[in-house]
Amino acid sequence: MPLSDDQPHTRTRLPVGEQPSSQPAQRQARPLRTLLTVLVVVTLLVVAISIANRDKADPGSTSRSADRAAPTAPAGAGPAPSGDQPVGTTVNGIGSGYPHTDQGAQSAAANYAVAIGSADMFRADSRHTIVATIADPGAAPGLQSRLDQGFGGDTAARYGLDAQGRAPKGLTFVSRTVPVGAKSTGYSDGDAKVEVWCTGLTGLAGEHSVQPVTTSWFTLTLSLHWTGSDWKLTDFTSKQGPAPMPGDQQAATADEITGAVQQFGGFRYAR
Repeated sequence: MPLSDDQPHTRTRLPVGEQPSSQPAQRQARPLRTLLTVLVVVTLLVVAISIANRDKADPGSTSRSADRAAPTAPAGAGPAPSGDQPVGTTVNGIGSGYPHTDQGAQSAAANYAVAIGSADMFRADSRHTIVATIADPGAAPGLQSRLDQGFGGDTAARYGLDAQGRAPKGLTFVSRTVPVGAKSTGYSDGDAKVEVWCTGLTGLAGEHSVQPVTTSWFTLTLSLHWTGSDWKLTDFTSKQGPAPMPGDQQAATADEITGAVQQFGGFRYAR
């Protein structure tokens, strides 16, 4: 049946700009422009960061240089072991020839603390040899008199030793000082003052000892003078502590302590 002119037409012609054939091309062009914009922005950011960092030092290289310059310790752990090796020369069994440096003075002080706290100090002949070895010549007479009073007579008797510093038969006298750490509290080209934190063993080891071996903690402050070739002792003082809490550990038998003292030798120290 023919349609009248008043009915709507079934065929519609769209404007040229809205033809279906052009729509896919437009949908593809918009994502492409967005991608190009993102790439340009990223490239500009990378260039800007490179220019900003061009003159900055490499923190990794600085850290590596610092590691080579000095040993480090974990935070709160205190100074790391450092410095010169123990000296290779000795006089009367005591290290000598320390470097003319702050660390050389600390090494000397640690080794002199060991000598002052040794069992040899309780015998007059060996005590005089130690003083002559470690003391500054100008200070030696005063130190000798002071140490004779401190280690002879009543002190030796209190540990059960005779006048020559010998232990009773069947017993072993123990006196050892072990440095735990050292620090310089004053240093110049000619003089140094060093504190040495120590633990010590003192007493008579053996069956039926009335003075069993005990431990103590103390700090020695040693004054040293550079004689032109070595650090030598001019004075020292001692104070108790700091002492840590004692551990929950069973004490060794008298035979075990005697064996340890006779079998384990001491050390020369350096920092």
